[in-house]
Amino acid sequence: MRIAILSDTHDNVWKLDCAMPHLAEADVILHCGDLCSPFVTQRLIAGVKGKPVYIVWGNNDGDRRLHLLVSAGAENIHFLGEFGDLTMDGLKIALTHYPEIARPLAESGKYDLVCYGHDHKANEEHIGRTILLNPGEVHGLFGRSTMALFMTGTKKVATVELGN
Repeated sequence: MRIAILSDTHDNVWKLDCAMPHLAEADVILHCGDLCSPFVTQRLIAGVKGKPVYIVWGNNDGDRRLHLLVSAGAENIHFLGEFGDLTMDGLKIALTHYPEIARPLAESGKYDLVCYGHDHKANEEHIGRTILLNPGEVHGLFGRSTMALFMTGTKKVATVELGN
């Protein structure tokens, strides 16, 4: 199974559009928060064409009610709240926005993959059997727009640079 992991879109629909071909090749999409405006949720719904998307809230997802309203008819969009605890292809996956929550989760040894965002820095660490992963930022505030692809069979991560 191929999982696409994004975070910190911050309304950059142009970079989100650059991610769409990679999302099309994925089986599942995870978003670690800070979509920001509900129009980003609409664009994500349109772009993934029914693939399952799991999203946790970030600190800049202000109008949560409207995010939920625009996604109400899309059965593939799942807002998990502040934290996601998922099992995919036999692997336990945790999803949060915050690094200070993600690290202890990875250290617990309960998960195979722990994904987070917030600090906009792409990062991959191995803590025991757990991969602690920040896919970086879609937004590009700090110069690099990135996302990650995770293959469940091999537990390999690929960081993807999102073009102009």
